[in-house]
Amino acid sequence: MKIKQIASAAAIVTLSLSLGACENMSRQDKATALGAGAGAVVGGALTGGSAAGVVGGAAVGGVVGNQVTKPTR
Repeated sequence: MKIKQIASAAAIVTLSLSLGACENMSRQDKATALGAGAGAVVGGALTGGSAAGVVGGAAVGGVVGNQVTKPTR
């Protein structure tokens, strides 16, 4: 149980630090990356850390983040 908590905390810290490299990205790109990261964490937490849950969560989170910040035309 303790290892899962450490892994989750490490994933959140890594995601937070990696977003610092996003200064040249558009608002939509940043939201997509953030959505994918958050989705991966939530998907992993809901499925007990299974790879399918993490990948599925990242995919769904990325799509949601991308669509929420669509530029108006």
